[in-house]
Amino acid sequence: MKFELQFLLLMANWKDTLNLPRTAFPMKAGLQTIEPKVLARWEEINLYEQIRTKRSGSPKFLLHDGPPYANGQIHIGHALNKILKDFIVKARTMSGFDAPYVPGWDCHGLPIELKVDKKFGRKKREKNVSDFRRACRAYAEKHVELQRKDFKRLGILGTWEMPYLTMNYGYQATILRKLGVFVEKGLVYKGKKPVHWCIHCQTALAEAEVEYDAHTTPSIYVEFPLATESVSAIGTRVPELNGKNVSVLIWTTTPWTLPANLAVAFNPELNYAAYLHANGIVIVAESLATSIGEKIGHILKNPLARFKGREMEGLRFRHPIYERNSEAVLADYVSLEQGTGIVHTAPGHGTDDYHTGMRYNLDIYAPVGPAGHFTDDVELFAGMRVLDANTKVEEALEARDRLWHRELLDHSYPHCWRCYNPIIFLATAQWFISVDQLRKQALHAIEQVEWFPKWGEERMRGMLTTRPDWCISRQRSWGVPIPAVRCVECHESILTASLVQQTAEVFDHYGADAWYERDLSDFTPPDLACPTCNARDFEPEQDILDVWFDSGSSHEGVMHDHPELGWPLTLYLEGSDQYRGWFHSSLLVGLGTKREAPFKQVITHGFVVDEVGLKMSKSVGNVVKPQDIINQSGADVLRLWVAMVDYREEVRIGNEIMARVIEAYRKIRNTMRILVANLYDFDPNLDLLSLDRLHEIDLYALARYGETTSKILRSYDHYEFQSISHTLNSFLTVDLSAFYIDVSKDRLYTLEAQSESRRSAQTAIYIIIDGLTRLLAPLLPITADELWRHIPGDRADSVHLADFPTDTSSYINHELLVRWGRLLALREAVNVELERLRQKKIVGTSLEASVSLRANGTTAELLERHQNDLAMLFITSKVEVIRDVSVPSSPAADEGPHWFDENGVVLIDVRKATGVKCQRCWRYVDSLSSKPSYVGLCNRCIDVMPEITNTE
Repeated sequence: MKFELQFLLLMANWKDTLNLPRTAFPMKAGLQTIEPKVLARWEEINLYEQIRTKRSGSPKFLLHDGPPYANGQIHIGHALNKILKDFIVKARTMSGFDAPYVPGWDCHGLPIELKVDKKFGRKKREKNVSDFRRACRAYAEKHVELQRKDFKRLGILGTWEMPYLTMNYGYQATILRKLGVFVEKGLVYKGKKPVHWCIHCQTALAEAEVEYDAHTTPSIYVEFPLATESVSAIGTRVPELNGKNVSVLIWTTTPWTLPANLAVAFNPELNYAAYLHANGIVIVAESLATSIGEKIGHILKNPLARFKGREMEGLRFRHPIYERNSEAVLADYVSLEQGTGIVHTAPGHGTDDYHTGMRYNLDIYAPVGPAGHFTDDVELFAGMRVLDANTKVEEALEARDRLWHRELLDHSYPHCWRCYNPIIFLATAQWFISVDQLRKQALHAIEQVEWFPKWGEERMRGMLTTRPDWCISRQRSWGVPIPAVRCVECHESILTASLVQQTAEVFDHYGADAWYERDLSDFTPPDLACPTCNARDFEPEQDILDVWFDSGSSHEGVMHDHPELGWPLTLYLEGSDQYRGWFHSSLLVGLGTKREAPFKQVITHGFVVDEVGLKMSKSVGNVVKPQDIINQSGADVLRLWVAMVDYREEVRIGNEIMARVIEAYRKIRNTMRILVANLYDFDPNLDLLSLDRLHEIDLYALARYGETTSKILRSYDHYEFQSISHTLNSFLTVDLSAFYIDVSKDRLYTLEAQSESRRSAQTAIYIIIDGLTRLLAPLLPITADELWRHIPGDRADSVHLADFPTDTSSYINHELLVRWGRLLALREAVNVELERLRQKKIVGTSLEASVSLRANGTTAELLERHQNDLAMLFITSKVEVIRDVSVPSSPAADEGPHWFDENGVVLIDVRKATGVKCQRCWRYVDSLSSKPSYVGLCNRCIDVMPEITNTE
């Protein structure tokens, strides 16, 4: 009885004799709690400064942060952008580069003005410009701090306490100095040209500040009769029309622009025709006559005459409303896509119209005020808001019998990016930078840049090729003023390099508010005289610079406080909309000031949409906030989402997607945890084996690790983070969790702790976990840093002070990979048979089974070579290898369970194992020990057990 009790106690304690994994690295992440503690530790040890010190003197890699706008909390697009940048900075740092990260903010501009306007309300009238600007500055400072807190919470390291801000005094002075270079080169001029104009915000807009959205407008066909003085001229050019009552028909979707009409445009090479109509003869493009006839309700056929558009040049047609003429002009942009082939031309309300007007010396007539109302001299429509005047214009046309057809048209129309109201083209006096003088240089420069994706170059090329001159003035208050002065005598605007330079020096000390607070004499050189009238009495202009010039100067402005960065920068990374925004303005500023692109590489990412691809909208209720994800799951989970998506396309996010990301994170964490848990008694200084002492299975694991590392490092070099996450996930779940860890458990748990076989496995695991933690650090910086502190051995305070693994290619043995690849394929076939026995309840675990393999030729040689590895490989108790010459070289149609490749066939027989089960390792063996102290154990387990004193 005493012996039986002792035996039962021993059996209960066999588990305590196993080398079961253990670690303080928790299975449950609890990132919401852990992450703030890790971030606090980073600050406590000055981690970012330690990294900078370590990398001092290394080759530079300079990712330049495109400044987000200091307005509101960060959204999911911000998170995507900043996390991608952090991936790159951390990866380049761990690749051996000195890769500082200086975050920045765009602080000027209309959105902040609108917020402060709303805050002041009626009290705004009591405020002067300086008071208003101070309120804007305070608003920007508040939101810089809010966004900085959120960005740091994402695990992003950088000079957060010393960012660059476009509203810093030094930065404002830098902006002016860059403008001064353009002025000195003669690239800046003031002119009256049509620009995108928001009548709600009452300011000019840049191309990047215009969004296109659906809009309904009138679509009208309007008659312009031939003027009396052109009757003989048209008869000379087109004899068939001699003495006839002739008109042309135009089409427009902006009736309100007709009061400013000065011309009608023909394409010189298109074919036009004259058709008989109830009111006389009408001229339209011949190929459009049928569709026009359907619109106006009169079939146009059997033309009286055919002629090229060039025949109409110089003729005069009567304005359909006013007693004045409109000149017939020629323009290549007139097309047959829609309309009549004859284009109503108002030089003050369109870019093409403007250039045509300049070519024909027409007045740039735009009788519209800043708020979008017709001026008092506009007959019939004075004081009307232009977008509300369409109906009145149509009524005037109808009263004169000039409106031939009217319908509504839904089409894409430009809107202001901030107030979302429709905008107009309006010719106003603005400051411009001449792009024509930069265009050739810019087209050459983009060829020297590496674009990710590659189509970025062509997209930029297309925009540069057609880009008009850059309108750099805005009629607002919050920004960097253009230091131009106006002559009091003749009203000439003056902007000189010396004026700009002197103003920049004032801004260095007092900031841009000085323009509104100090005497003008502080800014003007003493010898300044008006070049037109030689007067010396001036007043300051009030326009501010386009904020795209502000942010486009950031590659220079950031160096005011961070001269260590140098120029040019290595990389720009922003959303795909920045081809017409920040990429574009930065390129032009760089070329205008230093004749070189400010970047060597450009990466673009897509926009974030919901799970079904819809744009996020508060009204739809599909907005995903990064703060919510962080609070629920942790920043590392959000970062893993960024790593798992193809950021080059539209990026989707939602509950189902995040559920998959969370599951992927759990698998990564649990696999890394089981690896480190098997190193609890491993000291790399004492226990690490040389490669020539490792078992082949461990060498195979290292070979796969070497392949994986090489692929991941290549992907980091090419910014292919989705590839990295897929490669890591596959290696962790397939190679390690489902295979290597599984087949190594017997050696790790049951063999003597110091045995070479166990230390061999631990050596491989140590190399792999150490390397994978480094490779994972840019993507999951907090998880990797937490794990880093649980890996044995002497190591840096943080994984972020470590390097990526090097020389891992030495682990790659192609012959070994091929040979063990065959064994793993055989393992899959054996597992199928094991599962069949489980389904029939013949066996429970695979250790209850034995395997018999029959093969011939080189395949039999492979099995015999690995006879001692097969039981481990299949996790079975026994494996028998039989060389059988009768095994065919290829499987027969009715062959039983088998596996084959190009080298031969293996016949597989899996059945329940015979023998008895060891109570410690659970293998089935022929016999167990009969010693009282070791009853129930196999001889192998007894060999690794400590001597037990028999107390019977």
